[in-house]
Amino acid sequence: MQRQGRITAVLGPTNTGKTHYAIERMLAHRTGVIGLPLRLLAREVYDRIVSLRGPRVVALITGEERIVPDSAQYWVCTVEAMPTGMGCDFLAVDEIQLCADPERGHVFTDRLLHARGLHETLFLGSDTMRSAIAALVPGVQFMRRERFSELTYTGSKKISRMVTRAAIVGFSVENVYAIAELLRRQRGGAAVVMGALSPRTRNAQVELYQNGDVDYLVATDAIGMGLNLDIRHVAFSGLRKFDGRKMRMLAPNELAQIAGRAGRHTQPGTFGVTGEASPLDDEVVQAITNHSFRPVGKLFWRNAQMAFGTVDRLIASLEAPAEDEWLTRAREADDIRALKTIAAMPEMADRISGPKDVRLLWDICCVPDFRGISHAEHATLLARIYEFLHGVGRVPDDWMARQVKRLDRTDGDIDTLSKRLAYIRTWTYVAQRSGWVDDESHWRGATRAVEDRLSDALHERLTQRFVDRRTSVLLRRLKQKEGLVADVNDKGEVTVEGEFVGRLEGFRFRQDASATPDEAKTLRQAAVAALRPEFHLRADRFYNAPDTEFDFTEQGGLMWGDQAIGKLVKGSEPLKPVAEAFVDEEAGPEVMQKVQRRLQHFIDRKVATLFEPLLAMSRDEAITGLARGFAFRLVEALGILPRAEVADDVKSLDQEARGLLRKHGVRFGQFTIFQQLLLKPAPTRLRLVLWGLASDHAEFHESPPPGLVTIPAVEGAPREYYTNSGYRLAGARAIRIDMLERLADMLRQQDSRSGFEATADMLSITGMTLDQFADLMGGLGYAAEKGERAKVKAAPAAAGGEPDAPAEVPGDAPTEAPDTPSETPAETPVEAPVEAPVETPADAPVELPDEGSAEAAEPEIETFYTFTWAPRRRSGPQGGPRRDGAKPGGKPRGKGKPQGKGGPKGPRNEKPKSYSAKPERREKKIDPDNPFAQALAGLKGNS
Repeated sequence: MQRQGRITAVLGPTNTGKTHYAIERMLAHRTGVIGLPLRLLAREVYDRIVSLRGPRVVALITGEERIVPDSAQYWVCTVEAMPTGMGCDFLAVDEIQLCADPERGHVFTDRLLHARGLHETLFLGSDTMRSAIAALVPGVQFMRRERFSELTYTGSKKISRMVTRAAIVGFSVENVYAIAELLRRQRGGAAVVMGALSPRTRNAQVELYQNGDVDYLVATDAIGMGLNLDIRHVAFSGLRKFDGRKMRMLAPNELAQIAGRAGRHTQPGTFGVTGEASPLDDEVVQAITNHSFRPVGKLFWRNAQMAFGTVDRLIASLEAPAEDEWLTRAREADDIRALKTIAAMPEMADRISGPKDVRLLWDICCVPDFRGISHAEHATLLARIYEFLHGVGRVPDDWMARQVKRLDRTDGDIDTLSKRLAYIRTWTYVAQRSGWVDDESHWRGATRAVEDRLSDALHERLTQRFVDRRTSVLLRRLKQKEGLVADVNDKGEVTVEGEFVGRLEGFRFRQDASATPDEAKTLRQAAVAALRPEFHLRADRFYNAPDTEFDFTEQGGLMWGDQAIGKLVKGSEPLKPVAEAFVDEEAGPEVMQKVQRRLQHFIDRKVATLFEPLLAMSRDEAITGLARGFAFRLVEALGILPRAEVADDVKSLDQEARGLLRKHGVRFGQFTIFQQLLLKPAPTRLRLVLWGLASDHAEFHESPPPGLVTIPAVEGAPREYYTNSGYRLAGARAIRIDMLERLADMLRQQDSRSGFEATADMLSITGMTLDQFADLMGGLGYAAEKGERAKVKAAPAAAGGEPDAPAEVPGDAPTEAPDTPSETPAETPVEAPVEAPVETPADAPVELPDEGSAEAAEPEIETFYTFTWAPRRRSGPQGGPRRDGAKPGGKPRGKGKPQGKGGPKGPRNEKPKSYSAKPERREKKIDPDNPFAQALAGLKGNS
């Protein structure tokens, strides 16, 4: 026979830490289960244990929620949902005095009689249960817990004079709403907490109270069941409640359960009455303050040994009388009433034919009546579910979808949303039952999502209706002489006694200049008094606003919507700007710090997001040595480096080092080293601001319009402006650096010494005319020789040729300049331009005009340019390509035409050669990043 584990009854008043003690004891065991009276409290305890042990070992089971990880060790449940037969080491039942509750008492009594842990069992509750537990639980031990703080009765108070941090208790929805509305008008508002609210709505409302947005809480007796709130005073607006059958007076122990919520931990608390509630009798007050109540004499009980042979036998077993003098049979509950109603339906006679059908029907009758419309409607709905489960073995997806979709609406008032929430709880409950729907995971998620949306909408409606934040703060902090009231509206307009006195712009007050000096002084005093709480309210909204509401200007300003809220100033590093807030002194240091922190968070996240590739490279510990130094240079330059500035550093990097940098998107271009992702408009806009700050510019340059391949040169702009804009200045325009690298790829294929002409692809990639392209090439270090010639018409076979390239350039990334040595032909064949019509090349197709036509007498003339490499010597950071012999030089020829191989001046090997006194260094490898060096190698190979 298995040894009986230790059973302890931990009894005492509220605020004694009983639930906390049970959690500690459960976590001291390998496995455990705790049953709690409310779904709200179960969720609160679940969150506490998850914070201690993690979500992988904690399960939550309620009627409408089921979270069961595979490795669950600790089970947090409502008492009705506690699993049986699990054999956990530890078991606890909270608020065990509910055994005496007419509605739910039989469930708690069943747990008291039968639920046990293998090693330890705890029953938590009021001391009124001592005698009953001692009589019904053999071998039980008792532990008395004393209240941590003192509880005092303060008599009756008007709601208009209610102390702050108070909870006012009502016993109907109408009463709760009326009190909340009165508090909104007189005290700025109140949070609303009722047992019918979903945990999500309840938590959001409690947060309004806990964070100080409102100083009052209006609640039903749901707060008496262990919810931990920062309450100093509890006021009863009534002393009678409807218990499901009739209106009755609350017993002293029930009042004590609610009043005991006042005073948190060691802080003393008070309780009293308000509204229409009459003062409490002295005997009741003494009982509450001394925690002395009449012991429970009877526990409600219902037979748990159910017979499922027939419906009649099941009903008889459920209505069996109690055999112990401590137990009394529970009154007819909703599940038994539903069972009797459905069984009496004529159409059900043939569908309930055996024990299996009876058990299924009972399981369905246990679905709670969340809607509370009428018993008949609830029974009809349960009968429909039984038809589905009995006939096809599941609730059809299409029917379930219609029920859920009908409720998935967030419009309507508080009552409408509350009804939808009650309805969706039914389908949440159905989805939680194993085997009732096809895809349990889907329907559990779908119903929970609808419940969450409805919960959020209900919280929003409750807040809109019962909370006036501005009035709440003004009435608490505005301390002017009677009759002088200041106000600040949503537009920032400040009024005193209805008169406009100024405007609040962000966190700076701009007083109206129209008032007389005497008026201005008095009105400003009132305005400043009103502005202090308004500053705090704005600071809270500002601090909790999403980043999407903020932006920075191209001059370094920081905006909150359309209001200037601060500016950026130079920080210790280019990527670490400092946010400086615009806040009046009247706002105080707390507001200043909050605004400053929020602005700094915004700009830090903005930099981290837009420059993520650059920051990731700087944090990569695999990048070491010369590569790390080069990465540091790139970070300092905000992701874009002209290659001329770091030519020696690039030559020092081996292929392994370059590979490490390329993993972070670094491109080694002929003209620029950069990260492609940082050329997007958003990083470019921020980079120009950061560059302006780091360079101590008085005014910042605006970023170029997005999507342009070239932009006109900006008068007076330094070359660094173009670099940080992602462009390179070349002549009268600047070209985007990634498109420049694509152009460089094309130019490497040309014979830049003998001369070449622009191709259609070159013009297409830049989107320029031929004259504009010639100016661009001049800015890149090429000499452009202009000439004219007879236009050679294309042969008729052009039908299969390519169409003209569009002017818009695709935005795909250009190919990086080659890093591996390759043979580049020194003499690339180029098409020789025709100087006169009589010298047309023999292989060129020419369409001959008809004899005697005007075209034969006067051929069409076209303009062309011949480009040769002719770098200008300059020392600037964005000068032409390097002058270290990396690109074959050549003077622009006079009137001659570009010469290819075998030109008029003879082969190139007949030209004079230059010699150097320096010894040859043939062992040095060609720089793989220098396309000019490769071209020179090709020339040397042909010489």
